[in-house]
Amino acid sequence: MLAWVVVAVTCFAVAVGGVTGESLFERLHSGAPTVDSEASRAQDVIAESSPTLQTLTMQVSGADLGDPKLVAAGVERTRAVAGVRGVKDVRSPLLAPGGLADPSVAPLLKGGSPAAGGFVTVVDFEPGLDRAAQDTAESAAEKALLAVPDAMGGTGQLGSSNKVITAITSTVERDLLRGEGIALPLTFLVMVFVFGGFVAAGMPIVGAAVAIGGGLLSLFGFSHAVELDATVVNIVTLLGLGLSIDYGLLTVSRFREELAHREHDEPTREEVAHATERTVATAGRTVLFSGLTVAIALAGLLTFEASIMRAIGVAGVSIVLVAMVVAITLVPALCVIGAKRLSRKAIERPSDVGLFSRLAHVVQRRPVLVIAAVVVVLVTLALPTLSMRLTSSGTELLPKGADQRVFFEDLARDYPALTAPEVTVVAASSDRNAVSAWADGFRTSPGVESITVQPLGSTHQRVDVRLAGGPTSDQAQQLVAAVRDSPTPFETLTTGQAAGQIDFLESMSARAPYAVGLVALGTFVLLFLMTGSVVVPVKALLLNVISLGAALGVVVWIFQEGHLEGLLGFSSVGAVESMVPFLVLAFGFGLSMDYEVFLLSRIVEFHRHGAGNDRAVSLGLQRTGRIITSAALLIVIVFAGFVAGDILIIKQMGLALVAAVAIDATLVRMLLVPATMTLLGRWNWWAPVPLRRLHDRFGITE
Repeated sequence: MLAWVVVAVTCFAVAVGGVTGESLFERLHSGAPTVDSEASRAQDVIAESSPTLQTLTMQVSGADLGDPKLVAAGVERTRAVAGVRGVKDVRSPLLAPGGLADPSVAPLLKGGSPAAGGFVTVVDFEPGLDRAAQDTAESAAEKALLAVPDAMGGTGQLGSSNKVITAITSTVERDLLRGEGIALPLTFLVMVFVFGGFVAAGMPIVGAAVAIGGGLLSLFGFSHAVELDATVVNIVTLLGLGLSIDYGLLTVSRFREELAHREHDEPTREEVAHATERTVATAGRTVLFSGLTVAIALAGLLTFEASIMRAIGVAGVSIVLVAMVVAITLVPALCVIGAKRLSRKAIERPSDVGLFSRLAHVVQRRPVLVIAAVVVVLVTLALPTLSMRLTSSGTELLPKGADQRVFFEDLARDYPALTAPEVTVVAASSDRNAVSAWADGFRTSPGVESITVQPLGSTHQRVDVRLAGGPTSDQAQQLVAAVRDSPTPFETLTTGQAAGQIDFLESMSARAPYAVGLVALGTFVLLFLMTGSVVVPVKALLLNVISLGAALGVVVWIFQEGHLEGLLGFSSVGAVESMVPFLVLAFGFGLSMDYEVFLLSRIVEFHRHGAGNDRAVSLGLQRTGRIITSAALLIVIVFAGFVAGDILIIKQMGLALVAAVAIDATLVRMLLVPATMTLLGRWNWWAPVPLRRLHDRFGITE
């Protein structure tokens, strides 16, 4: 226990405390998921000719641009911005040689004229500044910029990509604290009710806190190898929190069950040692199988090309392994230390008859009817997935009304020329006329508002297409497809948010079979080693696919179709974030197999001790039903804490996993599994003779 205290303190000090000079949250990034593709290659060509500079933009409103004195004061203050160290250039209508009437500055004026009293100033910073110099330059530029509207009687709003990232990462950090602030006290109260005591309830919470520290430290380490998206922290942390509580609940429950077999009122040292050995041999084995199964599910993310998916996969595997080690080392140690207190509730041996055994008997009398009814419900819930639309949101990730989201929404509305075009084409040609003639063929495409062609270095042309729809709208995606299918006498590369999303999804789809194959094979092997059956693993895989489809259907119904917006506090973007389905399949599959292992481990245990198939199923459900239900309730509370967060993708992930766990722990684990196992009877335990011999030799038992 003392060793784990040292480890936990070190983990939090390094990852959150910033003892190395910076914390994990200072190393996070934000942006759409990308892969090496046509869209990224186009961006590379653009960056070679016109390197992307860090910028700071200010929108001014309410200024009297008709008053020469106020305009002169604004000009003076704006020139002072250009003198800030680290500033490369300042673009402002106030600095135009021809004054505010100069036609070239119309895009920088609200409504295209001074009459509206609004304008934009864009500050470009020197390239290659290190982080400290960049922060210093931005801070000085902000102060100088805000003096401009003050001198002109207006108000100013500042925005930049760095500010968006800061807003998202700070919101993620706040959501993390809020989610854990909601989850930990509620889970503790539920476990006090489940265990009937504070000591037993506190042990899984302590294990969860230690596991979170280990997970945050692993993320901090990975942030030095790959760019970590801000949302990764919440996704991985909620998984570690949920699994740690599940494993702790299972371990403490089994320890008390084993302690009930003692002969003395107050357990002796030998009885405590024996109970601990039995707990680690049984519940520890279950935790081992469960942890490895969840780790395999997350390892499937490593097969994808997108760095963010691999980062989530590696970090997820790390925190699962930490949670697993904590559950079989720290939690049993806590049980030994608190054995006397735990023994007060461990008086009677668990009964073979109860609510869950009676539920099993009801299901076993009508297995076909139960299977049919549950499948109908799951298929109905899954139907919305057929109309799923995917998107990669930018500032829309922030809650409606957030400063930076409002800033960029206002910028897009009032100064559309300053926003990125929906579709950009890089043409490998020095002949601008030929490229213009080719681009003119798309002017009649749906939603196209304007097309501009400009040189990009000496060997390329840049074609910017602006559309009426959003950057990931159907019109944008259709235009990307049309451009890429269009025959040209020169090479073209298409980029933009829609193009990047198309490339990302194509890459994910191409790698998905490998991920599915890895997860299916790994899960099959583990479950076979645990059960000695080939039927049980195959059935478990099929049932999990159905339940995860139902969970995704719930996500589509809520977030894409816009139901429950007011209740959950979000504004629908008419689609689901592109990473969510893949993450739900990985995380949801792992959690589903978690409960599958909980139940199967006891069924297999009773079956190996001579119980018939139906009896083993009934006893297994009776002994684990309360644990599975409690664990599911606790993990729902954990994920619900993140549904209350402000970042859209975290809301979607949280709700998806709430739905997945709720569906799995009720309809699947309590009804569908006992019904199918009853229907299959002795075929549950079938395996070919060669595989049976293999299990006899390598199978993992107590």
